[in-house]
Amino acid sequence: MLEGKTILVAGAGGLLGCALSVELQRRGAHLVLADLRLPELTNRLSAVGVDLSNVELHQTDFNQTDAVRELFALYPKLAGAVNCTYPRTSSYGRHFFDVTLESFNENVQVHLGAAFLFSQQAAYHFQQQRQPFSLVNLASVYGVVAPRFEIYDDTSMTMPVEYAAIKAAVLQLTKYVTCYVNDSDFRANAVSPGGILDQQPEAFLEKYQQQTCGKGMLKPADICGAIAFLLSDDSKYMQGQNLIVDDGFTL
Repeated sequence: MLEGKTILVAGAGGLLGCALSVELQRRGAHLVLADLRLPELTNRLSAVGVDLSNVELHQTDFNQTDAVRELFALYPKLAGAVNCTYPRTSSYGRHFFDVTLESFNENVQVHLGAAFLFSQQAAYHFQQQRQPFSLVNLASVYGVVAPRFEIYDDTSMTMPVEYAAIKAAVLQLTKYVTCYVNDSDFRANAVSPGGILDQQPEAFLEKYQQQTCGKGMLKPADICGAIAFLLSDDSKYMQGQNLIVDDGFTL
């Protein structure tokens, strides 16, 4: 599906970014993989089996305009880009009444700001090169439906207010850039995963599973097929859409 396509994955060292790198390489894509810290990126990709001899690695701060602009400019033949970045501050994830305005604003700035910059530069790259391009943003089920706070009972976890606000905004940003560019050769779409397994407590996992059709929390690899589809020519005329991969959580 992706043979001969050069694809940029931002945040490639994260949980989803690593799994996606494996899947896109398996499908024949030439990968440009970028993250904030190069040593950690290299180690994590090696650990999951990515062939590093056939990829381009970059240390990139996706909140720095010049860095993002220069990264896109290095690859004029880029056919697609996926934003898997998840920037956040040390104060991220507190319970609603414990979130300060300063913390909320800072987390919106670094996360949504990075999504804006990435989308903007992907669109600018297309306008410069005029070659078919597919942008995929990562949103969330909690950008689509209200939080189900009851599944967090008996845990120290919560559904961060910053996350919900950011991911809802990412969906609108995806529609905005689609309509602004307004060209059938430029596609911007989103994928909204359900919960992804990452050592959550058993009490949470059991309650979450009850909200799905049976699978419960997903593995990172479960999301990758939808992303690969949006990068491929099989989704050629999909514009501004949101693919929800959640085993029925939002139903």
